Amino acid sequence: MKFKQVAQISSNKYAAIYVRHFSILNCHVIQQFQQFNCPMAYFQLFVQFIPLCYFCLKQFSLHIMITTVPFKNIQVRVKDEGKGKVVVLLHGYLENLEIWNGFAGYLERHYRVISIDIPGHGQSGVLADIHSMELMAEAVNAVLQYLNVQQYVLVGHSMGGYVSLACLSGYPERLAGVCLFHSSPFADSDEKRTARAKEIELVKKGKLTLICNTSIPNGFATDNLEKMADKVEFAKQIARQSKPEGVIALLEGMRSRPDRQELLRQNHLPLLFILGRKDNFISFNALYPLAQSFPHTTVNVLEKSGHSGYLEEPEKSAELILAFLEQCYNNS
Repeated sequence: MKFKQVAQISSNKYAAIYVRHFSILNCHVIQQFQQFNCPMAYFQLFVQFIPLCYFCLKQFSLHIMITTVPFKNIQVRVKDEGKGKVVVLLHGYLENLEIWNGFAGYLERHYRVISIDIPGHGQSGVLADIHSMELMAEAVNAVLQYLNVQQYVLVGHSMGGYVSLACLSGYPERLAGVCLFHSSPFADSDEKRTARAKEIELVKKGKLTLICNTSIPNGFATDNLEKMADKVEFAKQIARQSKPEGVIALLEGMRSRPDRQELLRQNHLPLLFILGRKDNFISFNALYPLAQSFPHTTVNVLEKSGHSGYLEEPEKSAELILAFLEQCYNNS
């Protein structure tokens, strides 16, 4: 496999560095301690920490790969970290795989975590004027085949959930389970389609930054905005990286997506809904009872979150997903 960009981090790499430069490090540190007239006992204490550092790196070693995978006429950016059974993270609208930074760490201690820039967002290319959810599912499937992943659990945030449902429709034999993270099986209402059409016109007029600055705060519970200002800004920065032509293609794809309720009524795989009690985009009162009616389904509620639980309540969200992953792979 030829990778455009590969970044790998492992304890072995750091261990080799420690061994290779240990004598040089000793001499340099001794000189520094002598220069400042520090007791040699301090130096001896410092040296004792080096094996401990190596032990920690060995026990908690990371494996991270960032690469691009060909799909049709574009490249799709992928981040691959951790080892073991696979969970795939699909971001939402005006996001990219970097939105999972930090949160993925809760999962990669136990699983292989693959994050994908959905085509049209992040550093993945734009395929067409309309990025249907089915086309995005085809891209996800192609990426995972390229990485030789046979079975996986999908975690889709918002728009990523729409793509996950298209994967469930098109490639159910490859799935061990699906988590809809602040997402729903509903098609767009007429009102929502009209709103997306207006948003497309704004993007065409060069108003994408305005959209980012207004849409992203709405992804958080109103009472979280002030205390999570740094996270709001982080999400805004990611949104501003979006390509206008990609945003338009994905808006068109979301406008035309089908209703997936019947798919979930016929579903036989484990399904998890994670809902935000204070979600500004999805009606909690409308989705909660419906989600409970689907077979093989678990419904969990983040009481302090809006539409961004992985940022608003990351520990709780990770706890719910880890429990779901265990359920999925125990059943498979």
